[in-house]
Amino acid sequence: MRDMDPRAILALGFVLVLLGFVVPFLMVAGFIKSSLALSFASYAASVAGLFLGLIGGALYIRKEKGKRN
Repeated sequence: MRDMDPRAILALGFVLVLLGFVVPFLMVAGFIKSSLALSFASYAASVAGLFLGLIGGALYIRKEKGKRN
């Protein structure tokens, strides 16, 4: 993960959090049939996206601080 660009990690985290929001919305709206596995996968995507966003943000700040010094 150290070789990845922090912005790419942030973007992946954003996509996962967005997926974790859209899928339950589509289940509630009735476009997708609700199932336990899909609900769990949606929750896991949301949590993973949150962690990737935090890690990507920390790496980005660390990278930018290194440029100033």
